[in-house]
Amino acid sequence: QILRKISWCLVLAPHDPLQSSLLNSTLEDKNLFEIPNFKLLLKQLVTMEVIQWTALWETYNVEFLNEIVSGKFLSEKAAEDLKQRIIEHNILVVSKYYARITLKRLAQLLCLSQEEAEKHLSDMVVTKALVAKIDRPMGIVCFQTSKDSNDILNSWASNLEKLLDLVEKSCHQIHKETMVHKAALKEHLNILD
Repeated sequence: QILRKISWCLVLAPHDPLQSSLLNSTLEDKNLFEIPNFKLLLKQLVTMEVIQWTALWETYNVEFLNEIVSGKFLSEKAAEDLKQRIIEHNILVVSKYYARITLKRLAQLLCLSQEEAEKHLSDMVVTKALVAKIDRPMGIVCFQTSKDSNDILNSWASNLEKLLDLVEKSCHQIHKETMVHKAALKEHLNILD
């Protein structure tokens, strides 16, 4: 009974490193074999595959609606939270497999309208659950990996070094061309004299 409640709490918790760690450790619990449907639910959330909301809800809605957590039945808000967590999971899965995707295709994968998909994606970007840019006129989403500040500074320094090398080479080429033209001009003037 307690393991069921733990499982529901983990499923309803927002995605973060602690939730992910607890999810994995709970999945390794030997007592989870006694409730195989919950083991399957947790395994689905750990696996990097898109979860079909309708199929999941058909499988777990009876247990979900009958489950008692903290002395109360799970509320309608909990059902919305479950759907939200599944959508978040699916967006994270899509971000792992795609660098660029159209909003239309993202909405198809999430089984949502484009507006809903964009809203959920925007919420995740705002909460820093993932890094993405949405080009609304083109309808394209670009997923990015979050970079460490040291990596950003190193990249900037490297780019600056490349730029300075190009400036130096350009100056050298300009100086070389000037010398060639001066020599050609002197030679031309010597011929005229």
